[in-house]
Amino acid sequence: MESYRSVEGKLLRRGVTTGSCAAAASKAAVRMLLVQELISTVKVTVPQGEELTLEVQKARFERECAACAIRKDAGDDPDVTHGLFICAEARKTEEGIEIRGGEGVGRVTRAGLDQPPGEAAINSVPRKMIRQEIEEVCHRAGYDGGIQVIISVPGGEEVAKKTFNPRLGIVGGISIIGTSGIVEPMSHKAIIDTVKLELSQLAQTGASRVLLTPGNYAQAFASDELHLSMKENVSCSNYIGEAVDTAVEKEFQKILLIGHIGKIIKLAIGMTNTHSSMGDGRMEALLACALEAGADTEVLKKILGCVTTDAALLVLKKADLLKETMENVRRRVEDTLGRRVPEDVRIGCICFSKASEVSGTLFVTKHAAELMEEWRK
Repeated sequence: MESYRSVEGKLLRRGVTTGSCAAAASKAAVRMLLVQELISTVKVTVPQGEELTLEVQKARFERECAACAIRKDAGDDPDVTHGLFICAEARKTEEGIEIRGGEGVGRVTRAGLDQPPGEAAINSVPRKMIRQEIEEVCHRAGYDGGIQVIISVPGGEEVAKKTFNPRLGIVGGISIIGTSGIVEPMSHKAIIDTVKLELSQLAQTGASRVLLTPGNYAQAFASDELHLSMKENVSCSNYIGEAVDTAVEKEFQKILLIGHIGKIIKLAIGMTNTHSSMGDGRMEALLACALEAGADTEVLKKILGCVTTDAALLVLKKADLLKETMENVRRRVEDTLGRRVPEDVRIGCICFSKASEVSGTLFVTKHAAELMEEWRK
């Protein structure tokens, strides 16, 4: 795969995620198992629709088992997993498709992550990719039995020590991740410049309002759950403060921010750059708001032990403190955003969760409800 994008005047090479590598290795291993011949390249389709052709390495097959590897190529993006072999071993079973994690793939030990405790840290999007590619190979080969695939990453356990996995409660290796399938090389400055450019272009169309969404989850929630028009949407990534400041500079009169609690909670302590490199503070913010809502020491300890905000919300719900805590978060977020804009600019925020028991809107700040109705029109 040789593909480039321009970043700050330089052509930087794009890469592939560990999820794409795992899907490609799985597809190649299953094909070799079923047709009993070596292959040198394999094609996979990533979630955004692009087809990749990747080199198959360390290929081998026997009658009962086939295995191979895809070397992780992060392109010109700094990534500690660059150069690792993402391996797959395939065997026939009676029925179904089983995806397991082997050497160098982390194991989830705490609740609140993409996979439940005890499962291999192979996230849901890569699992879907792996399953789809295996099903395609089986269909083409006329095979209707089952397949077991074991994903492994030699050296993954050591590399994982340089990631957030130990903090998140993922032990023994790296995570197999990736929502788009492609690693896009981009600096912080380049992202901010892109956000500013999109806001400037929107302003030049005569628009007086903007819908800010920090990422794919927020865009999907705004469109699919709230049924809002995305015509005046700008994705601001982690740079909420920069986006709001630029929107004010470009004389937008109405600003609606929609975001997941994992990012929006940071606004409650005044952090308007939600990138992890700038700090965390998610649980600390929830602790302060829960304490204000009357949480006792036991509840506060449980919140502090959570690795995701969605998991902490479930703790609050069980303690019957979710509504009061979110009201405190709402008030703080409203204050942070209000101090960022002049009095004549209306700004609102809608915060949501994807956690099963509390899925949906968590709170709506001042002006947000009326602004939302305008986007619905």
